[in-house]
Amino acid sequence: MEPFETQTPTVTDVEETPAAAAAVRPSELEDSELYFNRELSWLEFNDRVLQLAEDPSVPLLERAKFAAIWESNLDEFFMVRVANLQDQVEAGTPARGADGMTPTEQLRAIREVVVGQRDRAARCFEHELRPTLAEHGIRLISVEQASAEERAELDQLFERQVFPVLTPLVIGRGRPFPYISNLSLSLAVVLYDPEKENEILARVKVPKELLGRFLDVGEESGTTLVSLDALIASHLGSLFPGMDVVEHSFFRVTRDTDYDVSDEADDVLRAVEEELRRRRFGELVRLEVDSTMSPRLRDQLVTALGVSGDEVYDVEGVLDLGDLWDVAGLAGHEELRDPAFTPVTPPRLIFGEDGKEGNVFGVIREADLLLHHPYDSFTNSVERFVKQAVVDPDVLAIKQTVYRTSADSPLVPGLIEAAERGKQAVCLVELKARFDERANIQWAKKLEEAGVHVVYGIPALKTHVKCVLVVRREGGGVRHYVHVGTGNYNPKTARIYTDLGLFTCDQEIGADIAEMFNSLTGYARPRSYRKVLVAPFNLQKGILEEIDRTIASHSAETPGRIRVKMNSLLDAPSIRALYRASQAGVKIEINVRGICALRPGVPGVSENIRVVSIVGRFLEHSRIYSFERHGEPESVYIGSADLMPRNLYNRVELVTPISDPKVRADLVDVLDRSLADNTNAWDLGSDGEWTRRRPDGEPRNVQRELIERHVERAASGAAVEKPLV
Repeated sequence: MEPFETQTPTVTDVEETPAAAAAVRPSELEDSELYFNRELSWLEFNDRVLQLAEDPSVPLLERAKFAAIWESNLDEFFMVRVANLQDQVEAGTPARGADGMTPTEQLRAIREVVVGQRDRAARCFEHELRPTLAEHGIRLISVEQASAEERAELDQLFERQVFPVLTPLVIGRGRPFPYISNLSLSLAVVLYDPEKENEILARVKVPKELLGRFLDVGEESGTTLVSLDALIASHLGSLFPGMDVVEHSFFRVTRDTDYDVSDEADDVLRAVEEELRRRRFGELVRLEVDSTMSPRLRDQLVTALGVSGDEVYDVEGVLDLGDLWDVAGLAGHEELRDPAFTPVTPPRLIFGEDGKEGNVFGVIREADLLLHHPYDSFTNSVERFVKQAVVDPDVLAIKQTVYRTSADSPLVPGLIEAAERGKQAVCLVELKARFDERANIQWAKKLEEAGVHVVYGIPALKTHVKCVLVVRREGGGVRHYVHVGTGNYNPKTARIYTDLGLFTCDQEIGADIAEMFNSLTGYARPRSYRKVLVAPFNLQKGILEEIDRTIASHSAETPGRIRVKMNSLLDAPSIRALYRASQAGVKIEINVRGICALRPGVPGVSENIRVVSIVGRFLEHSRIYSFERHGEPESVYIGSADLMPRNLYNRVELVTPISDPKVRADLVDVLDRSLADNTNAWDLGSDGEWTRRRPDGEPRNVQRELIERHVERAASGAAVEKPLV
């Protein structure tokens, strides 16, 4: 048995805490009407992203960015979630979730929602973004709209850069339909052979991964962009000399990229590498076609690719708005973006007037330190912590988890240097981090070659923990220094995701995390943890106990309150516990970014629950759990886990309590500001509709307020990074 061996529980077989078991659980809390569907709730989140692309009050290039995010999010949703539902239908396992919907019912509902959102996205781009960009000197034009000079430049670009990398493939004449890679953009071309007097179907892949989606033929007075696919379409005669081009149209396919690694795999690295090879040939889950494609050509593609009618989506205008990232990232045009912001160094980590590095360990010994990214500099806090540990002769060991990181992260190379310096360096690399598997495999191999102890975790579980443990020799013993975070050790996402981190040398937390690492790298199962909550060991139980303690302490004279901030809320036992708290009169405020299966405002069940979502400049990614009970300090936790089945039962997660009063106060302040936001916030109604808040007085924007707060708190000589744009 593995140290964390577990299985995914059903809605009814999860053990509840003693306090919950003693209470009478109303049968109506099992009612499917009390739960929103996971997939449709996620689509509502992506709708909020789309609303920001549609919002004229948002800076123009930020709107283009949100349109790109909406598309990229939707691609991943089809690759993973829709693919999973289709697998269930094909396997004949129509399992119903807490919301009662079958996979077939969900697929129908998803299609209806996506078609509506797709139409809005097309209108937004064609009728709002494109013309408004042109007004500001950024023209996205067709080849036909180009001037004579621009056409000449485009012709040269095609001959020199585009034509050499194109590979037109004729279909038929004994040739099978070519393999179409996931998310690739293609041209379907119908040709007429005048000699043989017959028609031929061909496919041309648009090599945007090599050349980019948009080609700049800009004038000095502005930027003029022509899409690569449009340029190729205008030169089809060069690709098929001697043929008549009867018709051409664009299409894009989406494939199933989900996979599982068996819990019986002897070699996790090899098993993941094999699954990645299989992923390239995953089943098709979606075919997107240009809405102008003729019915005849459409039918040919549908037949050749073997997709059903419900898997085909007609797209008005541009296929793959995700490429608007290229437009959003154009140099200059600062007036069309959010104001630049520079992350600041936390005041306690600034040493001397020149801001030179000092002893981070001494700062942590004085008191716990809370970090809030991107407002606090990741470079001058977390990276500095690891760098000092690497060169400190008294540091004996550095242990770190890696779920997602970037190619230029100095943290993993730091472990390599630590090993070269003779320290014990341990890295727990999660190879199954979706879409980051290849990068993590490369890091793992480099680490192993350098002598770092690399562990791949447990096959049946993903290790989603975010922590660094430093063991330092002090006096006659050792002290554990710990960083526990809510986000990945990725310097790039640390500048665009809001995440929290705790520096502490609390003896019990350090011992807990040391034991957690031992259980993951060795073969041990802790009997218990002193303070931290670890999934799948005791996290769900610990959260439910906090809810039940709040219920037990609540009265009209001594009211309790529960406030939580997370990415997603889906776990049925946790939702039932919150319903029970609401029925007992406890006020509950939930700040959730994405999925929320809980239905607020239901009389007799959840009328004391309020749910708000914030979608703004930064991706809200932090997790805070707060429980207020009369006569005792507020019980506050931060960590890597959402209240979702996968986090609670199928992953290794870490949530730590906060004991320092100042750190607790800062986290409560974050909750206060998040729940008061009235510019980038939406309220969830009992009918499932999300309603955007509009300022009825003073505008409140939590992200803007936290930028201002951190700038004000930073010392005047704070070291800074390159400004965010």
